[in-house]
Amino acid sequence: MAFSRITGLGFYVPDNIITNDDLTQWMETSDEWIRERTGIQERRYFEYGKDTNYSMAAAASRQALDRAGLTPNDIDVIVYATITPDYFFPGSAFLMQRELGMDGKPVIDIREQCSGFVYALSIADQFIKSGMYKTALVVGSEIQSSWIDKSTAGRNTAVIFGDGAGAAVVSATDDPQHCILSTHLHADGRFAEELFVKDPGSSREGRPVSQEVIEAGGHNVYMNGNAVFKHAIVRFGEVIQEALEANGYTAGDIDLLVPHQANIRISDYVRQQLGLSESQVINNLQRFGNTTAASIPIALTEAWETGKVKEGDLVCLAAFGSGFTWASALIRW
Repeated sequence: MAFSRITGLGFYVPDNIITNDDLTQWMETSDEWIRERTGIQERRYFEYGKDTNYSMAAAASRQALDRAGLTPNDIDVIVYATITPDYFFPGSAFLMQRELGMDGKPVIDIREQCSGFVYALSIADQFIKSGMYKTALVVGSEIQSSWIDKSTAGRNTAVIFGDGAGAAVVSATDDPQHCILSTHLHADGRFAEELFVKDPGSSREGRPVSQEVIEAGGHNVYMNGNAVFKHAIVRFGEVIQEALEANGYTAGDIDLLVPHQANIRISDYVRQQLGLSESQVINNLQRFGNTTAASIPIALTEAWETGKVKEGDLVCLAAFGSGFTWASALIRW
């Protein structure tokens, strides 16, 4: 039986840094208000005419490929996670494939929100374990600054989101000691409308984008913050424990936890529940905000670059997001 291993990591964030103080030009807020509620200090916004969802993904992918010692033509399949594609259709995976000169290689677009990268990693893992493919490119990329409501009315969500991309090369290995040990995926559609963007949607009378739709505000993010927080702190813990138990480990065996970068209060709560130290948990949302499907690969890449991920480490990835959806992956590096 084949196993899969992450052999290359990369990320890209735009040069455009937006601080909490910068947001005060659009909305009534303050640096103190944002930090207290989220822990975020700044985020990156894309530059129109320079950055696209797929170009950011391509930049992250080139870095991951280079670190894996591979070229785009060595990849057998692309699994691409985003909620902010460049087009309504086709997906941004096609555009990145074209950008990288990978014509003919299959692409899979998934929309699993903040759990997108872990879902994508699981798909790649299953392809490799089945023997169908030997090498996969797994991507999470988001441009969210172009559609968030930057007025005071949209403040609760606008201060959270940023733009960026992360990528991982996943390759077949026959080494069961250094590989992706398991992935665990869950969803509960009963709570779909607790965190969602309603429009544009196909199930509308007339055109999906109309003046009536815009005036109704359905194209803005709606979030029931209390519901999201309460579910997140439970599901994070559950899915991490599920991964540990499936492989005969306990929380004390974790060398590094890389959670989705949503809110520092959620991250700290989960860390304390697991009995982990601050050094065992990666948090970079202070500088990048919530980049949704890109947050885990960006954080994981930074952790690897700074030596916080070492060979033999037990690394856990965990996410929770709109849907609701939650997922984890346990990796022996």
